[in-house]
Amino acid sequence: MHTISLFPVNRVAHMVQPDEFNDLDMDSPATEFFTDFKKHRPLTIENSTLAVDVESLMRKAHVRMKLVVDMDNEFVGTISTEELSEQHFMIRIANGERLAEITVSDMMCPKHELLALDIEELQQSTIRDIITALQRSGQQHCLVVDRHNDHIRGLISASDVARRLHMPIKIEKVPTFVDIFRSIRR
Repeated sequence: MHTISLFPVNRVAHMVQPDEFNDLDMDSPATEFFTDFKKHRPLTIENSTLAVDVESLMRKAHVRMKLVVDMDNEFVGTISTEELSEQHFMIRIANGERLAEITVSDMMCPKHELLALDIEELQQSTIRDIITALQRSGQQHCLVVDRHNDHIRGLISASDVARRLHMPIKIEKVPTFVDIFRSIRR
């Protein structure tokens, strides 16, 4: 048997991060930037949770988007810090809603309004291809779906890509008819 010696950690300060060791660039395989739910547990929130609580939790955890699930833990949409902005809350309150009653379901982007990328296409792409697609669609995040098995396989985040490449990636939201209709209706 090999004897293992433990030592004090008092002089160790730096925590290594995976992105410190990758020589990645815009022509690297997109799979290098993919958060694969086979390897990483997705960040989820139940749709009945009070929206004001989620906004605070996400801000403290430095999380910009979570997947929204119903009480059966089935995917129903996404919620981002953008949708939880003070402006969006103020619009709802101005329309007579009470802050203490606004849930994630009220603020989220439902799954029928989301666009996704197929895992097979991701596997054939560079991160440059993916960033171009995100910029064209105005999406900061993109779900990656396995269409053969009908499940969400993972996520690509423009902010994660920017952090790992050490460069800014500008993505401007492209207003859709639904966005315009919602802003007029409120």
